Amino acid sequence: MSTRLGRDELAAFLRARREALVPSDVGLPPRIGASRTPGLRREEVAALAGVSVDYLVRLEQARDVRPSAQVVRSLSNALKLSSDQTGYLFTLAGHRAPERATAQQIPTGIHQLLGDIAPLPAMVLNHRLDILAANETMAALLLDIDDRPASERNVLRMCFLDKRFDGFYEARDDVVRGAVADLRAAWVNHSHDEVLAALIDELERGSSEFSRFWQSREVAVRNRGDKPMRHPLVGPVTVTFDVLTPLGDPDLRLIVYRPADARSRSALNELGRLRRRRGERHLRTI
Repeated sequence: MSTRLGRDELAAFLRARREALVPSDVGLPPRIGASRTPGLRREEVAALAGVSVDYLVRLEQARDVRPSAQVVRSLSNALKLSSDQTGYLFTLAGHRAPERATAQQIPTGIHQLLGDIAPLPAMVLNHRLDILAANETMAALLLDIDDRPASERNVLRMCFLDKRFDGFYEARDDVVRGAVADLRAAWVNHSHDEVLAALIDELERGSSEFSRFWQSREVAVRNRGDKPMRHPLVGPVTVTFDVLTPLGDPDLRLIVYRPADARSRSALNELGRLRRRRGERHLRTI
């Protein structure tokens, strides 16, 4: 976007959002009598944002003014912008959009999709590579990961701290290097995430291998590829994976595995049968 086009759109956006509000939206008393000004007055927005009226006028007239990130945040608060609108305003002003709050729950539709995709293995990760949910086939493929405590269901903890996964990935170096590069790409947008910082510290203290890859500062987001594995119950399994990101929450990733060959398809089918048998045994013991 050209500088001039960005200033014009910033001006138009500020005017449109100001005119879309009424005094009661921002806690001001209603005006007495008719008003020729649609929405809020500039004076009201300027006071709420802590900027001068002249400064706001210059912004709304697309003059050569570049507001700081702090001013953009103040304007966003004053205009009651949504997170999407706030990101739009930051981008127009030439700043990186602020971090969004991380979703605490998976949307119902995504949860249902995990079941609909079965028997293909599928799981949902967040930006920390925590496994938030997995269907039965994926849980079985990842050594019954759903039996582990929630705090241990993390791709990086599996790779670097869980001895059960030693020898699990045939191309281990590629897998772990890619996972760390993926985390590095996510970290730059979540540098204030204390949980993520604690995870990185735990991994660096617990694995010199992780620390070496992390300090190499490789950055890459892999959205598809092949992953050969050796499962202790069904032997070699090679999958082709795709990573899908919901528009409503770009921090979530839906990962779907497809068998890369006939042998792998048979192995996944056998895992599914073993998992169902396990469930039947569990029901009989309740």
